[in-house]
Amino acid sequence: MAFESRSPGAGVPAPQSIVVIDYNGGNLASAARAVARAAADSGIDAAVTITADPQAVRNADRIVLPGQGAFADCAAGLEAVPGLRQAIIDATDRGTPFLGICVGMQLMATRGLEHAITPGFGWIAGEIAAMEAPGLRLPQMGWNKLDFTPGAHPLTDGLAPDAHGYFVHSYALRDGVAGELVATTEYGGAVPAIVARGHRAGTQFHVEKSQAVGLRILANFLRWAPAPQEVRA
Repeated sequence: MAFESRSPGAGVPAPQSIVVIDYNGGNLASAARAVARAAADSGIDAAVTITADPQAVRNADRIVLPGQGAFADCAAGLEAVPGLRQAIIDATDRGTPFLGICVGMQLMATRGLEHAITPGFGWIAGEIAAMEAPGLRLPQMGWNKLDFTPGAHPLTDGLAPDAHGYFVHSYALRDGVAGELVATTEYGGAVPAIVARGHRAGTQFHVEKSQAVGLRILANFLRWAPAPQEVRA
């Protein structure tokens, strides 16, 4: 399913090819619409496609992996499509920028502990474990403030100091993320909200539901050009 595309005329560069990974992980159309809107609002020429085709993933300029539900179920959904998980690995190993959303971000970790011990991509050190938030409702659901250092990472460029994201989760990344945290949120302690390593990044909150803040982060992702040393990270 394509959300924005056009055929360039002579001498006109082709639009960025942005793929939203389809693995029955939920929220795909909302994520694709948000990416397309962020591109249009920012004057970025982009063709956004929802796909499970491994070759389309390998050929993409940027990859978005949404996710909702359980870590193990989303990991199984990727494995169920022949070649899809490996295509994501191959593309990002070559330096294709990657953005994971919610469970899509969690899949970047070493492993998940929800329902079973399930390996992740291993791009971010740490594991996805049940949140500890004494006296607070779980899942964490609703708007929470993002705590970040302005200018520290391109994904947060232009965000106001009181920027909020929309969270829905009861498992979160823990351990081993020092140096890879872009932003946290407070919910019974500091909870990783944005992580990045090299050209791979993820948001625990739903950027597609986070209104102007989410659209700004998506536009930043579409402009993001990691330096060569970051691609090798």
